[in-house]
Amino acid sequence: MSNYRFLSPITLPNGITIKNRVVLPPMTEQMSFEDGTITLEEIQYMQQRAGGVGLLITPVAYINKEGKGFEGQLGADDDDKIKGLSKLAHAIKARGAKAILQIFSAGRMTNSYITRGLQPVSASAVAAPRQGAETPRELSAAEVLNVIQDFAEATRRAILAGFDGVELHGANTYLLQQFFSPHSNRRTDEWGGSIEQRLNFPMTVIQEVMKIKQKFATPEFIVGYRLSPEEVEEPGISLDDTKYLVEKLQHTDLDYIHVSMGNVWRTSMRDQSNKQPIITQLKAVSTEKPIIAVGNIRTPQEAETVMQSGIDLVALGHQLIIDPNWVEKVMSRHEETIRYQLHVADLDDLGVKPPFLEFIREMPGFDILGLEDETKRKIDNVTYL
Repeated sequence: MSNYRFLSPITLPNGITIKNRVVLPPMTEQMSFEDGTITLEEIQYMQQRAGGVGLLITPVAYINKEGKGFEGQLGADDDDKIKGLSKLAHAIKARGAKAILQIFSAGRMTNSYITRGLQPVSASAVAAPRQGAETPRELSAAEVLNVIQDFAEATRRAILAGFDGVELHGANTYLLQQFFSPHSNRRTDEWGGSIEQRLNFPMTVIQEVMKIKQKFATPEFIVGYRLSPEEVEEPGISLDDTKYLVEKLQHTDLDYIHVSMGNVWRTSMRDQSNKQPIITQLKAVSTEKPIIAVGNIRTPQEAETVMQSGIDLVALGHQLIIDPNWVEKVMSRHEETIRYQLHVADLDDLGVKPPFLEFIREMPGFDILGLEDETKRKIDNVTYL
């Protein structure tokens, strides 16, 4: 076995030990049925990637109908979903990875077509600065409490389905982040205003999820939180705001913090004079909670460089689409066989179905070899060739 630190085990604050520090991060693959139930193809895709990684975080599941973010998304919004979620959890755990269900509400980052006629909701009635974005309905104080309970109920379903944990998706401008953001949260009640009050929603969600854990799960059940460190909007979340959030999260019972970035070594977008990588700045604040880093990490050497910078766990997203056996190849000292390019001829073997293929084609820097120019413009939903 290669002597890489990312292959060594890590023990989380709740006492559970993860077999290694490699994480499959949540990646939208749009393979679920229209009603949010799991498909066999989705189970097979995730099981194929669960053999090497220590932690597998599923694509995000919505907690209620208003919070559905896109077609083909997994649902955790009612008890009827538990049976299918149980099949997914079992399939992941059977191959040795810890199974984590990521949960969210999309908030204003959806539309009434996706939600089948329901108006999107958010902290305030402020549309996202995106082309064609709908103006959401501001949640009433009573509805805020209902959404918090929806997060708790989705956690209960994850526990009953046999997952090893949940990850609260507070990144990528979705609802948890919308309450934290001064751009999307213009409220003047207890859920908005100062940074402390804008934190009330995510902190209360964490508290209620922990109550569910205490009632239905063992202490080894994992709860993580994903965040995006900055926003481009004005006003928007600054890096200092996020450092404050991370400091507050140190005083919760969370087991890890997952930092969502497209490049692991990204520096501040809002403060060009700040040249230190964001990930190391946040790790300096997160003295009690392990940090998961993600963002264009492909080779074992790149993953090990992340480890050497003091980060606790490393997530490989695009790379594990291309080569599900990346970890196994590193462990067996066959690094030269790792694939770094996706070829159209391999799509079926890799479990990449047409909706997912359409999605990954839009990922920056993600080229698919073997697609003709005409096919690149419009992929046939029946065949790849």
